[in-house]
Amino acid sequence: MTVGGGSEDRWVDDHAGPVVRPYAVTRGRARPVTGTFDLISLVTATRADVGPEAGLGPEHLAIVALCQRIQSVAEVAAHLDLPVGTVRVLLGDLVSRDLVVVRPPRGTGLPDESVFEAVINGLRAL
Repeated sequence: MTVGGGSEDRWVDDHAGPVVRPYAVTRGRARPVTGTFDLISLVTATRADVGPEAGLGPEHLAIVALCQRIQSVAEVAAHLDLPVGTVRVLLGDLVSRDLVVVRPPRGTGLPDESVFEAVINGLRAL
């Protein structure tokens, strides 16, 4: 079923919402060509002057423009109104072209392994 009119037509599923656009944006790919990107990984553009290059779509360019300031993967997905899986595929394309850098967040606050061992030993002692 299509919704909208004119050039705004898009395919939707009554329960899932838009289904064709993410598939078309990633050219049917479900996994990034490189990298794994956690929701809280931080994305930064490496250049500001990215023009339309072969293989880059408007969503790729939007990510580079958005990431002139550090953004998390989740923020990128929210700003572009795209599923996180789609954004991960696009980020893989951009990382492989050295247009963005994706880094794990600093100081996630997770304790080291010794704390977990102490907790397990304490529970066993009960």
